[in-house]
Amino acid sequence: MPPDLKLRAIPPALSQRYRRDGHWTDETLGEVLAGALQRNRGHRFQVRSDIRPYVGTFADVDAMARHVAGWLRARGVGPGDVVAFQLPNWVEAGAVFYGVSFLGAIVVPIPHFYGQREVAFILRQSGARVFITPDRFGPRDYLAGLDEMRQDLPELAWVVVLGEVPSGATSFQAVLDEDSLEAPARVDPMAPALVAYTSGTTAEPKGVIHVHRTIVFEVRQLGAMQSHRPLPLLVGAPVGHGIGMLSGLLLPVYPLGQPVHLIDVWDPAAVLASMRRDRVTAGSGSTYFLTSLLDHPDFTDEHRTLMPFIGLGGAPVPQMVAERADAMGISLVRSYGSTEHPSTTGSGHDAPRDKRLYTDGRPLPGVELRLIDEAGDEVPIGEPGDIVSRGPDCFMGYTDPTLTERAFDADGWYATEDVGVRDAEGYLTITDRKKDIIIRGGENVSAAEVEELLMRMPGVAEVAVVAAPDSRLGEHACAIFRMRTDAGVPDLSSVRASLQQSGLAKQKWPEDVRVVDDFPRTPSGKIKKGVLRDRLRTNGEL
Repeated sequence: MPPDLKLRAIPPALSQRYRRDGHWTDETLGEVLAGALQRNRGHRFQVRSDIRPYVGTFADVDAMARHVAGWLRARGVGPGDVVAFQLPNWVEAGAVFYGVSFLGAIVVPIPHFYGQREVAFILRQSGARVFITPDRFGPRDYLAGLDEMRQDLPELAWVVVLGEVPSGATSFQAVLDEDSLEAPARVDPMAPALVAYTSGTTAEPKGVIHVHRTIVFEVRQLGAMQSHRPLPLLVGAPVGHGIGMLSGLLLPVYPLGQPVHLIDVWDPAAVLASMRRDRVTAGSGSTYFLTSLLDHPDFTDEHRTLMPFIGLGGAPVPQMVAERADAMGISLVRSYGSTEHPSTTGSGHDAPRDKRLYTDGRPLPGVELRLIDEAGDEVPIGEPGDIVSRGPDCFMGYTDPTLTERAFDADGWYATEDVGVRDAEGYLTITDRKKDIIIRGGENVSAAEVEELLMRMPGVAEVAVVAAPDSRLGEHACAIFRMRTDAGVPDLSSVRASLQQSGLAKQKWPEDVRVVDDFPRTPSGKIKKGVLRDRLRTNGEL
């Protein structure tokens, strides 16, 4: 195991409780996936794509995954080794995820829109031995700068490319020509299975470590919440991100046993056409996936009947969106979680209407939740407090041990850095975030990362990047500058040009630029970002 992947010691009493209550199993991720793929071997696995469309069965994808595992094994990759991939929502992403899991290795999915800067950091910090990538997707050339990047990655032994293969790399087809793995490897269920990278309060992405037990429980728990869903879900969220990975690659296979339907570019017109043609549902996930369909001129009453149940999470849910769906006869529920603790609270579709539409639900099975003040004491019902949680699906630490130490206390409580209010019936409503992040359409954007790059622009004295309300995406990044005397004022195009040159992913670029003479500050001189956010929410002005 790479030295960075160190796990916290979970309190023994907590571990015993999770096992005694049946929350934890000794089955590994590879074992449950292999079994489910075989049980449902005739189910469809379909990818909608202008570049790499695919229609096959679970049996076909299982065979591909076993060749991936066999190729890795033949090169000495095994349990505890790290395999990273950066692929769009294509069948190869599923084959790689499943194959690495079969081998008992550690899978590191990377969102396909991450730029070279983020990818290099993830490969270096995780100690990845293998990296699997396309040659290009849309306007992005994934191979540009690859040779330079590899010079600083001593652990990276193999690069596998889907498409045009450069010197020093291996074609994905050669991987599929390798002898296949017969059976999933047996590994310690408390060993790392997955490292999911997420942007947060730090300038660099944070590596979130899930062991086999935590991720297997998560898919079981989330599957129980979605067991009512009558139709398969068409997933456009990137499988390199937690929401897309769970809803696109894991839940349909295990435990729902439903076909997999993916689309590599979220095109509402194409999604609506697929819904009618293939009898699939869509719109769950972050708020944008729902509103983009409801707002499209092709949306009809037939589409409404295909989406009777919608679950939203991963981004703020404006009340007007929830009320609009409800008025259309769509049962909408909200949930709260994170990459670290994926399913913390949620509501069932049988919950009272006001709870479904206006709260983020109650703690899910096995989850404990406390709302505390600065002294660590629980706050009264109806009062805002810092949210701390623990449960059998809570992660086991970060790739950076210093972050792990700050995130957990001695009793295993995880400090979410979110603020919420709980009512007398136990329903939680998120009211604010202490994390300095913007949740844009379900994707976390680190304000610190963007600020660090914007400070390099000429004439910038200070910059604050904060969340501004967005009716389509929930939130977007607003960059607020204080300029040096006589310096020119940056506009949105110059800001985006600077970030493009730096290699930052486009999804993280600000969509609004403001300039102020000075910022509201704390007595110690820190910028009061909460004040800036409140002003933008209240009247859009600073």
